[in-house]
Amino acid sequence: MAVTKKKRTLATCCAAHTLHDGLSDLTYVLLPLFAQSFGLSLAQVGLIRGAHRTAMAAFQIPAGLVAERFGERNLLALGTLVAAAAFLALGTAPGFWAILGALFLAGVGSAVQHPLSSTIISHAYPAEGRRTALGTYNFAGDVGKFAFGGMLSLLLVAGIAWQATVLGFGLAALAMAAAVFALIANTRAAEPSAAAAPARRRAGWGIRDRRGFAAICLIEVIDSSTRTAFLTFIAFLLIERGLPQGWAAAAVPLVFVGGMAGKFACGYLAERLGVVRMIVATEIATAAGILGALALPAPATFALLPLLGVVLQGTSTVLYGTVGEFVEQDRLPRAFGIFYTIGSVCGIAAPLGYGLLGDGFGVSFAIGTMGATILLAVPLALFLKPAGASRLRSA
Repeated sequence: MAVTKKKRTLATCCAAHTLHDGLSDLTYVLLPLFAQSFGLSLAQVGLIRGAHRTAMAAFQIPAGLVAERFGERNLLALGTLVAAAAFLALGTAPGFWAILGALFLAGVGSAVQHPLSSTIISHAYPAEGRRTALGTYNFAGDVGKFAFGGMLSLLLVAGIAWQATVLGFGLAALAMAAAVFALIANTRAAEPSAAAAPARRRAGWGIRDRRGFAAICLIEVIDSSTRTAFLTFIAFLLIERGLPQGWAAAAVPLVFVGGMAGKFACGYLAERLGVVRMIVATEIATAAGILGALALPAPATFALLPLLGVVLQGTSTVLYGTVGEFVEQDRLPRAFGIFYTIGSVCGIAAPLGYGLLGDGFGVSFAIGTMGATILLAVPLALFLKPAGASRLRSA
């Protein structure tokens, strides 16, 4: 693939990631506005958020399977179009059920984005530069999380109703759907020959190295569970240590600031130092940072958070960029569907599990357990060595 075409593909996928992650995390800002506008209970607010997250988790594997038949580009454009329609409906929603349905539909539309964009980028960068490209892609998602919520907040301060802003975001998603279709090549345009078809069917899930793929999925379970649980409870730890609530509320954004840099930097470094080294280094550094947050006084912990964010968030880029090493290229969509679904399920289950642990033994004990658990990823990283040794080198 020509360099210009590669860059155009990467830029379009990054723009789609910015849009979809921005729309997904916009719900955090919208939920209190829904409650105020329509008199919703906290249970209804929880159902709305749960419907959106459940749809995103449930449809990632089906999206990968369908994309293998109809093309990643085509389904990504369709999913973005569905998300656009959902936000246009949300901007005119008259009450709870309409909001619930619109955000469920938005979750269905956004479910396609992570596995399919990752697949498209992996096809564009099949070897050299893949992790750097996926690191750039990951960085773009965090930009959307900041930009869309911040834009809505600023427009609210300026006196513009949230409905108008949501409609504007829906129109932006329409434009993005058209851009995806126009700027990304159709990777399924050339159908496999009849002779090749049986071999492709025999490939099943297309996993070339089951041990390596299982190891990277287990690392994702540990890494994603630790990351989401830490982000959920770090503010509670700081409040318990005496930090004012206003300062404690800024803890997660501080981690995200470091994470934006980490997602780009860790992908770049993994290309040069090797995947095994980077996973071992980032997970050990994450454990040290989490345990350091327990040992340090609250102000010092607060200052540590951006540095912790670099490694806490950065490992994900290394993992995403390595999935393709264990899977046949024509099975990448379903492999990424599995991988992202694992992360989504962990993002739902881990805060609940660690929350129960915190209720029983205290938030400090729960966070200390996170710091110890993340170290389980270190021995698992050694199972990544045998396959693709040139790119998964440990030395």
